[in-house]
Amino acid sequence: MKVKIKKGDTVEVISGKLEDKGKRGEVLHMQPVAGRVVVQGVNIRTKHQKQVQTQAGRNIQPGRIKFEAAMDISNVMLVCPKCSQKTRVAIRRDETGAHRVCKQCDAMID
Repeated sequence: MKVKIKKGDTVEVISGKLEDKGKRGEVLHMQPVAGRVVVQGVNIRTKHQKQVQTQAGRNIQPGRIKFEAAMDISNVMLVCPKCSQKTRVAIRRDETGAHRVCKQCDAMID
């Protein structure tokens, strides 16, 4: 699957849960084969952790752990760093290589 979003980009949620819709965050992790993305502060889940003793003798403390879960890449849209609006991305090629370009303000994103 060809994706035009990279780790470290700022994205905005365009669909999904109502409390997450419209939120912006940085891409923490990409799963391009699965078509999923992990965004900072979005799609928060709670995991109930039991106390576990590792082989090194350290204990993992019990409790509820909150973490960002992966969401489908079609639910987010890239935010242009120049015009600060969500935008589609074009690929422009020149002598130096291929670059991502904002379709609204024609600025390079890389």
